[in-house]
This record gives sequence, structure tokens and C-alpha cells, in this order.
Amino acid sequence: MTTMKTPDGTSYEIAGPENAPCIVLIHGLGLNRQCWQWTTPALIGDYRVLTYDLFGHGYSAAPPQMPSLQLFSRQLTDLLDYCGIESAAITGFSLGGMIARRTAQDAPDRVAALAILHSPHQRTDAAQAAILKRVQQARKEGPASTVDAAVGRWFTDDFRHANPAMMDLVRTWVMANDIAIYHTIYKVLASGIAEITASSPPLTCPTLVMTGDEDYGNGPEMAAAIAAEIEGAEVHILPGLRHMALAENPDAVNQPLQAFFDRVFKGRAL
Repeated sequence: MTTMKTPDGTSYEIAGPENAPCIVLIHGLGLNRQCWQWTTPALIGDYRVLTYDLFGHGYSAAPPQMPSLQLFSRQLTDLLDYCGIESAAITGFSLGGMIARRTAQDAPDRVAALAILHSPHQRTDAAQAAILKRVQQARKEGPASTVDAAVGRWFTDDFRHANPAMMDLVRTWVMANDIAIYHTIYKVLASGIAEITASSPPLTCPTLVMTGDEDYGNGPEMAAAIAAEIEGAEVHILPGLRHMALAENPDAVNQPLQAFFDRVFKGRAL
């Protein structure tokens, strides 16, 4: 795929049949569009796949204002406009799942379907206090202060120990974030849940919610709570996997994801 950049500084790639339905993939906090390298190959045979770096990540520009879900939602719709895409299936991982839901609220006509992967719902008081503590740690010390603990939460122990090169790659992605920006986006992950909970009007597009049964920060209870707010939403729980299941076991994620898109788009053109 060829890397391109929009006038607002969003770095993106697009590949797949030009007339096929479009799937947009939104990465999580501290990562970049490269985290979809294990997902894109399963989709581009049948779909147009658009990946991009959020503001403040990868090769995209810094956020033009204080980061918020609304800002990231606008970044996405502006990117769709620039690419001439009327609507797409929006797939979001973690923070990306929050952005996907906010976009479905802000611009429902642009969202043909939602796939929400390992994304949070309302947290317990203890969990909320813990993530706010990490935001403050990142503000004072930068991404280096939180990355090792994050990798421990994201991958199962056996996989982490057996795959040091992948752990180094993920650490490199996180460590590349600007200390002055990273914590401001981390705060969106920590504090943006209320604005996408029990949305009014409720979301109605076809939706798949997926997480791992060992994703302790975004587990099955949260997936069920998200799905309960979207009529007809499907839930898929990945056994024995944590937050970065898309990298640890791509087939486990890609198969239900592709099957969902095939159901949504069978006999339907965007």
C-alpha cells in the first residue's frame, strides 16, 4: 500500500478493489496503523481497506486542538470526504473503538457497520482510578513509564516470552509518541466513556463487539454492556487472549471479523 497524506496532516493507506465496500481500521492509543498488518491481508481480497494514523500518532500531524473523541471523529469523516467514501464499516481497536462509536453518533449516515474490538465501557471506580493514575504517570514521565506494564496487559505471558521481537516492535511504537501529546490522548481513553454510553438516539447499525476473556481492562462484561446498547449487536469472546489478540492470534480475530463483514455486505454495494 502507498502512504498518502491529507491536507490536515492525516497519514493513511488504502488498498483493495476500488468498487468494493470500504472497511476503515482505527488503531488504539500509542500505536499506529501498522498494528493492522495482521488484519489487512485477510480483508483486502474482498474489501477496500483504509488504515490511518490518529492525530499525534505515527506519521500524522499533532492534534490541531485539545484531543477529544469529537476531534478524532471529525478526523475520520474528513478522511472519508477526502477519499470520496460515502460510508464504510468502521472497525476500532481500544481507543479506536471509542472513536468508531462517537463517529456513529456524530455521522450515522457515514457508518454502514461497526466492529468494536477490545474497547471499554463504564469502568469500576477502582479501574477508573487506576487508568487516571496512568494518565498522570504518562504526563510526568512519558510513554516509557507505562509501556512495560501495558505490554504485560496486552499479551499472554507465554506469548510475550516467546516473541521478544514483537514485544520490541510494540514498545517502539508506543515509545515514539511525543511526551507532550501522549498523555492528552490517554486522557481521552480514560475520560471519554460517558459521551458514548447510552447514546441518544441509540446506535442502530450492524455491530460486532469482540474482546478476549483475559482482556482485564476491556473484558467480556464490557463487551456485553456495549452490545446491550446497540440493537442486534453480536458479541464474540476470544478464549485465552488478552488485549492485543489481533497480533497474538490474527486468525482468531480475522475469521469472525471477516464473517461479520460478509454477512453485512453480502449482495450490498456501498
